[in-house]
Amino acid sequence: MSKEKIQEVTAYAPGSVANVGCGFDVMGFAINEPGDEVTARFSQHDGVAISAIYGENADLLPYRADKNTAGVAVQAMLNALDTEEIPGIEIELNKKMPLGSGLGSSAASAVAAVVAVNQLLGNPFTKKELLPFAVAGEHISCGVSHADNAAASLMGGFIFVRSNNPLEVLDLPTPDELYCSIIHPDIEIRTEDTRRILRKQVSLSDAVTQWGNVGALVAALFMEDYELIGRSLHDSIIEPIRSILIPGYPIVKEEAIKAGALGCSISGSGPSIFALSRGRETAEEVSQAMSNAVKNIGMSYEIYISPVNKNGSILLDQKNIDVENISNQ
Repeated sequence: MSKEKIQEVTAYAPGSVANVGCGFDVMGFAINEPGDEVTARFSQHDGVAISAIYGENADLLPYRADKNTAGVAVQAMLNALDTEEIPGIEIELNKKMPLGSGLGSSAASAVAAVVAVNQLLGNPFTKKELLPFAVAGEHISCGVSHADNAAASLMGGFIFVRSNNPLEVLDLPTPDELYCSIIHPDIEIRTEDTRRILRKQVSLSDAVTQWGNVGALVAALFMEDYELIGRSLHDSIIEPIRSILIPGYPIVKEEAIKAGALGCSISGSGPSIFALSRGRETAEEVSQAMSNAVKNIGMSYEIYISPVNKNGSILLDQKNIDVENISNQ
């Protein structure tokens, strides 16, 4: 059977929750939405070019490929191929995520870009092999090469970053009844700013508490022990500092727990706040409680309810390709 050469591909990469309370820079999980879309096509011009950026905050994002998360990620992938036969690549970014939300916005752009271009080139890399390129894109965004958001967005489910250098990411099991409620107050917090205020040293007692919670959370996911998941979602090092930047955070967290959440914490660097619940019905009640709390503070917000997304990035549309060519390893 003849195969047609792909001319254009669109991929979707979901947002993600990083840290998951106690797992600063080492744990994350994917959600269904929001997320970003990237369309990639061949170009007559050399190199990587960003032809269009759509979305509410499109004017805030750079068109220069070497300054844009998606562009840097794609260029890193092309560099790894080390061949002169690759034509120019043109990408369009449909930015469906709020900037500075704490939901892995930059990671989603980078992931969607490399997934789309990889398919365009005939899948020279497996899905997991795309992760270092997405992480390279993350670095240009916040100045740190961390994989928690990018790995979750790419692979789906819960992930654990054992090491960033060399990069080693492990897949963790995801209990079927685990749902996430996320509220995003309409303020922007820059990741680099929230890292700057963190303490450089922590007490031994806080470190021991944190290690215990990380280990327990990993064990709870394997055992599908929902109560242990809740007891492990405690951050004694990062949350006390970052929560100061989020108006009404203690109240939102308290109301989420009252409504039945297993636990509640800051998503990534904030300002988004996530709560985990057992079952969608409880997650909806928790979402309502969180919404009421933020509304009473007088802030506008977006609310999302999602099971943990086990698929991660996906292909949305392809032109001029036989379906038997599709590979999403």
